[in-house]
Amino acid sequence: MANKKNKVKFGLKNCHYAIATLAEDGTVSFGTPVAMPGAVSLSLDAEGENDPFYADDSVYYMVSNNNGYSGDFELALIPESFLTDVMHETEDANGVIAENKDVEPDHFALLFEFSGDQRKIRHCMYYCSATRPSVSGSTKEDSTEVQTETLSITATPLPSGLVKVKTGTNTSEETYNNWYNEVYQPQAAVSAPETPVEDTTE
Repeated sequence: MANKKNKVKFGLKNCHYAIATLAEDGTVSFGTPVAMPGAVSLSLDAEGENDPFYADDSVYYMVSNNNGYSGDFELALIPESFLTDVMHETEDANGVIAENKDVEPDHFALLFEFSGDQRKIRHCMYYCSATRPSVSGSTKEDSTEVQTETLSITATPLPSGLVKVKTGTNTSEETYNNWYNEVYQPQAAVSAPETPVEDTTE
């Protein structure tokens, strides 16, 4: 898996959500990822701007604001599990799913992957929220046109500052293969060992 570098990316698949729970001390924990089949498209735009600070008649310092991402996630059909787990719609004894205005949706991690010419690139957005999907449809004509559903997604930074991660060229086989088993938590960077300096003095 290592050292296989993509030249292009295409496609979208293997979308999952995992409930995110933020503790009072700012630490976050995640539930087991749940599959969201039927992904059609995902488009998340970066939020935040670069604000220049001027001094000495020039840009003295550039403040970069990373406010996460926002955009749309289109699916063939939003899974009922997402509606009940994340949006907290409730299913009654007759199997009818009800929406209540007084409930607050949960935050969740969004996991997904893009295909590439060498390997798939797997992503995780850590602290996402979704707005209620619109209700729409149209009559069937001579040909059948599939009606998709769209979630508006906002991914904000965690208190630690973490926004997202993705697999890279040097991602270990174990980490890559277990990506959808549990939400990946970044490890501290491993620094290269220092080369001892040879003492040439006599």
